[in-house]
Amino acid sequence: MRIVKTILKYNNKTIEILAGKKVFEEELYVDFSVEEIEEGQRLQVNIHPKETVIIDYLAIELYHPYQSDERIFCNGFQSWTESREFRTDEKMEPIRSLVKKRFGTFGDYDFCEYPKQEGCLHSWTYTYIKIGETTTLLGALNEFTGYTLFRHNSSKDELHIEKDCAGLELAHSYPALDIFIGKGTENQQFNNYFKLADILPPKAKPIIGWTSWYHYYTDISEDIILDNLSAFSEKQLAIDIFQIDDGYQKYIGDWLSVNSSFPQGMSHISRKIHEKNYKAGLWLAPFICEQKSELFKQHPDWILKDKTGKPVRAGWNPLWSGWFYALDFYNKDVQNYLINVFNTVLQKWNYDMVKLDFLYAVALAPPPNKTRGQVMHEAMSFLRNIIGNKLILGCGVPLGSALGLVDYCRIGADIHTRWEHRLLKWLRGRERVSTILSLQNTLSRWQLDGRAFYNDPDVYILRKAKHKLTLQQQHTLFLINVLLGSLLFTSDNVREYSEDIWEMYEHVLKWKDSQIIKVIDEANFYEIHFTHKNENHIAFCNLTDKKGTIGGVELMPFQSTVNGERQTAKG
Repeated sequence: MRIVKTILKYNNKTIEILAGKKVFEEELYVDFSVEEIEEGQRLQVNIHPKETVIIDYLAIELYHPYQSDERIFCNGFQSWTESREFRTDEKMEPIRSLVKKRFGTFGDYDFCEYPKQEGCLHSWTYTYIKIGETTTLLGALNEFTGYTLFRHNSSKDELHIEKDCAGLELAHSYPALDIFIGKGTENQQFNNYFKLADILPPKAKPIIGWTSWYHYYTDISEDIILDNLSAFSEKQLAIDIFQIDDGYQKYIGDWLSVNSSFPQGMSHISRKIHEKNYKAGLWLAPFICEQKSELFKQHPDWILKDKTGKPVRAGWNPLWSGWFYALDFYNKDVQNYLINVFNTVLQKWNYDMVKLDFLYAVALAPPPNKTRGQVMHEAMSFLRNIIGNKLILGCGVPLGSALGLVDYCRIGADIHTRWEHRLLKWLRGRERVSTILSLQNTLSRWQLDGRAFYNDPDVYILRKAKHKLTLQQQHTLFLINVLLGSLLFTSDNVREYSEDIWEMYEHVLKWKDSQIIKVIDEANFYEIHFTHKNENHIAFCNLTDKKGTIGGVELMPFQSTVNGERQTAKG
């Protein structure tokens, strides 16, 4: 890998900066430094305006001779976005225009080009190129100034490191790019990356718990929550937290207006949870509201506006009232409202953890003097500050803006009640609800776990009703979540478990708290190498509907096994 140059476009002018050089122009000067460090290389580009300038484009260009047997990891834009290792001849396809208006805001489709040719791939915040046991990791060290985009073009042997800053009005010195490049073993390079980024491991602990969403969705009530709470208590299961998800509030945005289905209020629920010696969790989406909400009706000035003055739609949800809208985070009244919401939830209602969802929405329309990444970082820092020592589970958030600021973070899409929904797959949304997509992300972002936050791989399902997963699929989902997740959630009512399910539960749960060494992906056949109680093991997982072999172990469709043992799920 060789550094070529940096390209800066501003005020309709283009300049080139060679490594280790400075360029002085009438309006600004730019320095591009390359430092050889113990861990590898550190590349930095700083822009120093003498007057206000408009940045159009900034990128470091690298030469890399891609090989056909290399694999390229591409980190998706946010929690839900497809993230995995790609072949050098693959390409990425954007969401179909048919549904882009409703769901395109979930991803990067409005501000990231998707070239049609093979070998054109992109990754946010970090990426790596792997061949055999050697990994070349490239990671951004300052996402607080804006998102960093890594663009691979294997057909031209080009790798561009771009700053998401097009249209930025810049009037002050700007630490634009700060990039780590390291080569060696995968685990060591991720250790080096987070050390240089000065991101400390989370202070919280891995947890097991229950959440209401994937069984009851928005149709929840006080009776349902307390019934499931009693079920766990009766079984004397060693869980840590009980979380109420979406559905307790009257409308999205009106977080303190509780539905009549919770007649004794949310503090009553948290008190009942605490009586069982569990922590209490509550779901919120702090930066959005729906049109039916009192917030939207009474405070139209709180809604984020685009350049034309129109309210910014953050997406569409059929379980709500359709369209939902982003809030203007820089409006002081919005900040004061959120301060009051979290003070009520965490202090008066006494919840121990908040799951914060749809966070990407806050940065959909940044002001002229800030990048999307700056807005996202400042909003996440604000949340961390007002929530204090209580726990945060981040979701629907660009991961670069969550590193070190949340205790737990979703690292994949929502699972579906079936393995894959054919229509959703055809629509090509990289953030779609999909069990296989969720598992691919879990298997691909495992290196973040315990380094920046604890990974939330989404839930497992072991119940028999209200889903269309086979028993083998349930077993595979549960095993991968146990091995690679540090927040292990289900939405099942455990009273429904048969003796066979309890046997499977205990057989798989024994692998919890394992240490991952590496994950090998061979076209959706996976090897997970790990240690447990100082012994080495390998899990073999088949995410496909075809029979196949990996590591000398033959697997039936959707089958998973540890150490090649034949015992998996029982009927």
